[in-house]
Amino acid sequence: MVKITVNNNGSLRVEGEVTICDAEGKPFGLGGRTTITLCRCGHSENKPFCDSSHKRVGFQSQVQARDLPPPAPKPPTA
Repeated sequence: MVKITVNNNGSLRVEGEVTICDAEGKPFGLGGRTTITLCRCGHSENKPFCDSSHKRVGFQSQVQARDLPPPAPKPPTA
C-alpha cells in the first residue's frame, strides 16, 4: 500500500513502492527509494521532486482531510 501525506506548507510525502513516470510513460529512476517527496509549490529546481524551495518562497497551504463527493456518472456508450 502507498501512503501519500500532504505536508502543510510543504511537499507531498509518498511512502511505499511506487513508479513515477513522465508524460511519455518513461519511469524516473528512484534508486531503490521507498519514500520520496514531490513538489507542491512549483519552485523546485528538481521537479517533480521537492528540494525544499517552499521554505525559501514562503509557500503557504494548510490542508485538512475531507470526503470528496462521488464521481459524476459516466455517459452511456453507444
